[in-house]
Amino acid sequence: MEERQAPKAHKVVFNNRKSGMVTGVVDVISFDLNEVLLQTELGLLTVKGTDLHVNRLNLEKGEVDLAGNVDSLVYSGTNQTTRQEDGFFAKLFK
Repeated sequence: MEERQAPKAHKVVFNNRKSGMVTGVVDVISFDLNEVLLQTELGLLTVKGTDLHVNRLNLEKGEVDLAGNVDSLVYSGTNQTTRQEDGFFAKLFK
């Protein structure tokens, strides 16, 4: 039986929609001036806006600092839900 690991800490903090910090980042999928796509401990996080910049990236600590005009933060897919579904079907078809 495989053990499930609890997700690491994940936090999103933005100040006045201009600058912010995200923790619990596993990878930066893509970024440009209008969109930053981050893989976090709790799923994909899309940050949309204008004039977006990645000021600091430390994947060892799982931290990203962003700056620009932030219009939206959207999560898509969660790792926990996927693991539960995969576990059920994997057990069913073994």
